[in-house]
Amino acid sequence: MAKQPKPRWWTIRPAQNRKPSTYRCPLCGNQLPSLQAHMLITPEGDPSRRRHAHSACVMAARKQGRLPTEAEWRKAQRAAERDGDGDGDGDGDGSIWARLRALVHRDR
Repeated sequence: MAKQPKPRWWTIRPAQNRKPSTYRCPLCGNQLPSLQAHMLITPEGDPSRRRHAHSACVMAARKQGRLPTEAEWRKAQRAAERDGDGDGDGDGDGSIWARLRALVHRDR
């Protein structure tokens, strides 16, 4: 099976599941009972790739910038185009975003 490309943005919402199943959180790898309050994350709105995740894991990933919403991704795209990085890949080469990202990665 071919590896899926890294999602550019995510749809995030509270899960409404009532069936007694157990899932594995894709963010921490631990088990997640479906009847426990949790979140549903969907890469680029693709329902075939949706995953159930712990609410705390989702919030932590959001704080780290790992799960941007579509609106956040589009805003970053516009900023990159404004800063002269109009290649559309969202990396912000040469922009303030690239410099900030480099600082964050350097401090890890």
